Amino acid sequence: MAQFRKKPVTIEAFQFVGGTMESGLPKDWIRDGDFDFSRDGEFVIIPTLEGNHKANKGDWIIKGVKGEFYPCKPDIFEATYERVIP
Repeated sequence: MAQFRKKPVTIEAFQFVGGTMESGLPKDWIRDGDFDFSRDGEFVIIPTLEGNHKANKGDWIIKGVKGEFYPCKPDIFEATYERVIP
């Protein structure tokens, strides 16, 4: 079987620590996305290309290369991404 490596791509990501629309995500993301925050601020529903996905406190929300948003669990994020120092 052939093996493949992910191409190096720089993404934007934000760790959701809970909160409302005003405090839970960067303001420009709110403008670009259609997020649905829970009343208690414990999670946010993110419309993705594959349907709606839930991001809980501590999950990362990634803005993809085409401007799409999707959640990522912290352990997967840590294994897949490293911080870029400009």
